[in-house]
Parts: sequence; structure tokens; C-alpha cells
Amino acid sequence: MNSLALLEKGESVKEIQLPPVSRIDLIKYAGASGDFNPIHTIDDEAKKAGLPGIIAHGMWTMGNLAKLFTEYYEEGFIKDYSIRFKGMVFLDDRITLKATLKEKEGQELCFAVQAVNQKGNDVLKGEVVFNLYT
Repeated sequence: MNSLALLEKGESVKEIQLPPVSRIDLIKYAGASGDFNPIHTIDDEAKKAGLPGIIAHGMWTMGNLAKLFTEYYEEGFIKDYSIRFKGMVFLDDRITLKATLKEKEGQELCFAVQAVNQKGNDVLKGEVVFNLYT
């Protein structure tokens, strides 16, 4: 395991590529989150809403982003999370999660984070503040 404390500004944590988005992922997320909007699980309902097909919950993508920091939770915790949704995630999309250190101030590490689809388009961008234990 690498240490976040040793990262220098401009360096990144290891990228994570999620498996292709599946309908069952979104059905499970709907159950876990309580978000049963049918645009996330039923093709006809998504099309009625003007979409080309079902789309992933934005919070599904955002929640997956935290996986970038899972191996570092012995060192600290995510203190703050600020995200902007930039694009839709569809079935079979392959999402890559990324985090690059922007600033280091005391125990706080500020990362630029993003989720990118297989076409290289950002679907989510933002910032994560990771607080190291003293």
C-alpha cells in the first residue's frame, strides 16, 4: 500500500476502472438508495423522458468515486466532497475514476477528482478533501 502522506502536488492515486455499468448495478443501487425513478431501470420510461436509454443515478457514480480512497482509510478519512455532474452514464459505459493531488496543507490533502467514460468524456468532476490522522 502506498501512503497518501507521501504524495506530492500533481501526483495521482491509482486509477480505478469500474466494470461496465449493468442494469443489475442500477437496480441494486435503486434499492439501496431508495431512488426508484424509472429512468434508471426501465428502458421505456427513460425513452418517454427523452433519453436514449436508462441512465445511471448520478449518486451511483459519485459513490463509486470514494473507492479511490478505500485503501487509505487507515491513514485518514474523506472530510469533504464537492462534485459537479458533467454527463450521463449509460448501460455498458466503462467509467474510469481519477484523483490528483492539488494542494497539501497540514493534515488536509485536496484532490481534483473525475470520472471519465470510455470515450474520454468527463461524467463527473470535483474535489475531495482527505484528512490525515495526526
